[in-house]
Amino acid sequence: MGVFGWLLGVAGVVGVLGSVFVTVLRTKYRPALRPLLAFQRDRMNPMQLRRGAGGEGAYASVVHHVGRRSGKAYRTPVVVVDTEEGLLIALPYGPEADWAQNVLAAGGATIQHEGRRVEVAHPEVIGTDRANRWFSQGARLNNAVFGVRQFLLLRPTDRSPSAG
Repeated sequence: MGVFGWLLGVAGVVGVLGSVFVTVLRTKYRPALRPLLAFQRDRMNPMQLRRGAGGEGAYASVVHHVGRRSGKAYRTPVVVVDTEEGLLIALPYGPEADWAQNVLAAGGATIQHEGRRVEVAHPEVIGTDRANRWFSQGARLNNAVFGVRQFLLLRPTDRSPSAG
């Protein structure tokens, strides 16, 4: 098999894995979602945190939350959209993700976003119909492809945001 055949094989494998990934996210099929969530938690999240998540201009912000059962402090990188109602986070794994359940149970969290810490409260899970107005056309398409239909809206508390 020549280089071209090898490249076609690799492209085929990547295509199949990508299709499986999209299907798992779209269907939220729990048995297949668990390993994906574990990979995100154990590999991707630490990488985002090392690369400056939460800093000014960073791709991801950081949700500081407390385990609802363990009481342990956690940091989870997420993508945040600023809105006139508060901070909006897409929930590609649904509101059943541990970090989202922790924030919902606690009634709030601290988000490190664009280099500042923002205390947030009154978490509300909202649907696409309400959230789409805050996303670009490209982001809406991305959310549709990956089956993102739920979002977490968090409102800043009266405490002033602080740097760092």
